[in-house]
Amino acid sequence: AAPPAASSPQTPAGNAANGRKLFATIGCYQCHGYEAQGATTTGPRLAPRPIPFAAVSRYVRRPTGQMPPYTVKVLPDAELADIYAFLQSVPVPTGTPALLK
Repeated sequence: AAPPAASSPQTPAGNAANGRKLFATIGCYQCHGYEAQGATTTGPRLAPRPIPFAAVSRYVRRPTGQMPPYTVKVLPDAELADIYAFLQSVPVPTGTPALLK
């Protein structure tokens, strides 16, 4: 069977349920919201349709701006993959115009 369209060879498999939990316990929600929807004053929207995993990983490890770095010691690669799986699982809100989906 072919992998899901949102995945690529560089996108590790992750557990979306665990990623949702980590997103909250690590504190990502404080700037990005519980559904990764973001806010103008705190942090950008991360979901739905997140940027590629490689870009997320690079930024999480070496951010610019006010976001603190999350090294492998703080956030192991497997947990980052789980968070990314959560971001991929966030549905497009109902009522979103087709052009924006």
